Amino acid sequence: MIDIINLSIQFDGNYLFENINLKILPDDKIAFVGSNGAGKSTLLKMIAQQLEPEDGKIQLKKKIKIGFLPQEIIPFKGRTVFDEVKNSIEEIKLIDDEENILTTSLSNEVDENSKEKIIEKIGILNHKKEEIGYYEIDSKIEKILSGLGFSESDFARQTIELSGGWQMRIELAKILVANNDVILLDEPTNHLDIDSLTWLVKFLKNFKGAIILVSHDRYFVNNICNKTLEIFNKNVTFYKGNYDDYLTFKDARAERLKEEYADQQKKIKQTEQFIERFRYKSTKAKQVQSRVKQLEKVDRIQLMDNESNIHFKFFDSPQSGVLPIEINTLTKKYEDKLVLENLALQVERGEKIAFLGPNGAGKTTLAKILSNRLDPTSGNIRHGHNTIISFYAQDVVDNLNLENDIITELSTSDTESTIPQLRTILGAFLFNGDAVFKKIKVLSGGEKSRVALAKVLLTKANTIILDEPTNHLDFDSKKILQDALIKFNGTLIIISHDIDFLVPIISKVVEVRNKGIKEYFGGIDYYLTKREEDVQINIDTKIVSSDNNKVSRKEQKKLEAEFRQKEFKATNKIKKQISGIEESINELEKLKQKLENDFTKEEVYSNPERAKQNKLDYENAKDDLDNAYTKWTDLSEELERINSELNKSF
Repeated sequence: MIDIINLSIQFDGNYLFENINLKILPDDKIAFVGSNGAGKSTLLKMIAQQLEPEDGKIQLKKKIKIGFLPQEIIPFKGRTVFDEVKNSIEEIKLIDDEENILTTSLSNEVDENSKEKIIEKIGILNHKKEEIGYYEIDSKIEKILSGLGFSESDFARQTIELSGGWQMRIELAKILVANNDVILLDEPTNHLDIDSLTWLVKFLKNFKGAIILVSHDRYFVNNICNKTLEIFNKNVTFYKGNYDDYLTFKDARAERLKEEYADQQKKIKQTEQFIERFRYKSTKAKQVQSRVKQLEKVDRIQLMDNESNIHFKFFDSPQSGVLPIEINTLTKKYEDKLVLENLALQVERGEKIAFLGPNGAGKTTLAKILSNRLDPTSGNIRHGHNTIISFYAQDVVDNLNLENDIITELSTSDTESTIPQLRTILGAFLFNGDAVFKKIKVLSGGEKSRVALAKVLLTKANTIILDEPTNHLDFDSKKILQDALIKFNGTLIIISHDIDFLVPIISKVVEVRNKGIKEYFGGIDYYLTKREEDVQINIDTKIVSSDNNKVSRKEQKKLEAEFRQKEFKATNKIKKQISGIEESINELEKLKQKLENDFTKEEVYSNPERAKQNKLDYENAKDDLDNAYTKWTDLSEELERINSELNKSF
């Protein structure tokens, strides 16, 4: 469906990747992974045809429709939320425009013969409406907007009124409502709460086309993707499986690479010793020159950076009282808007709590009240004996000294660590090398947030409150932060929608919703299960109360059984063929990878016959793999056609 051929791109003379080749199939669900700056977003933009490659090309299947969500969008204006989404559907817009022209022509036309022709065209247009589901589109838009967290009253709001995060959700809704063949998503979860995140996961799981995404949300990636594409060292490598599968392979590869590196270094050292020993002996001149040439040809193994040895440890802080924070009958209003009402909560020493709930429910407001950054409208808040609070939110960057460099700013929170220790800590937050000497005033918003987070975590607090701490961190940095928070022996409150990050840390959930709170005395998995049960109960209640004319459950089961039987007969053979080809593709990919690795082995490249045979085997494997992919694509399209016909008949 998408062929990427000999693709290269560089900025300022430095190549992000060179001569990469890959094929994206119709139902691929791919996660792009790699370090910050490796080129993930750049490759996504090139597939979306928004950036031209330096060399090579991207071939798209004819009439393919691609939806692309970038990290930053141009703000909308001039329409309501609902109209912005509906007007993005090209087919609907064309039909509406044509219908308006025909209706205007009909009202102005006096000739009966011409009127009949216009009426005939309107009839054809109405038939086309039925074919494309025109009359269901409003309902579809409403469901998607609701799933992404918009209330019914939001549908009529002007887009210009909304924040960047909510405008990003509108852009996402436009992509989901369209009949795209491919969806490209660059950090789609940054502005989602846990409700809209879980809804989006379900939606994308049912999406029939291809999905390619860049995300640091491990829960999201693992639930959506069945392939992982790593961008490393100017090249790309495909791995079958989700991000966890990729990590397993990556760990094994790192160990293997260490062994190969040690072996290569040993051979290099032996060769260098031989050269040094016999450099000035005329009788060994030919052999010395041969060894020198050997060294020049060696493709030296580069070990990948290992973040696992980077860690930081919280300072030992004085223990707080048994109840560090307690609130009673707490209410908060902003002018006439009631945000929180009559709350009561006891935070016990050592608890690790997640504040969850929809955006706008008051999670950040509650966190600021608990940390004394904001006063309640009424009610009581009490901080227990010896409670020392450290608070992080996006707006704490305003307290940074813009004239300091990063390492000096960090040292204002930590006067005990040495410069090398501070540099190690900053490495965990993606500041390496000379970057630690950058002035705060030249940093991006995300970089400032990371400095502020590092400062907060280095204070001698026994109660830490963090509001979306992972928004600007990559996988490795999040793991370092996660490990530190697991070991933290104080009290912790986190606002985050990053499920995978929260799972090993959290022991209690406080849900903030509808101006109140509800406590769940268990971890994230327990909360999600209970939340799903509550949502399903509400759905079932609505179905029972509002729809007595639908098919009974017994009749529904009978119809479903008939459909499954018919589907099995129609698709069983082709599914087996597809499964067989997938196994072949898997084996051929392994063979291709092995032959690529063999190119770097001395016993191969130093032997002309073996090198020639290896190259021949590699080319044959590539051809066989291309043929297998082509056959897989043809059969998959045939299966999709059969399923489409079946769905029409039922």
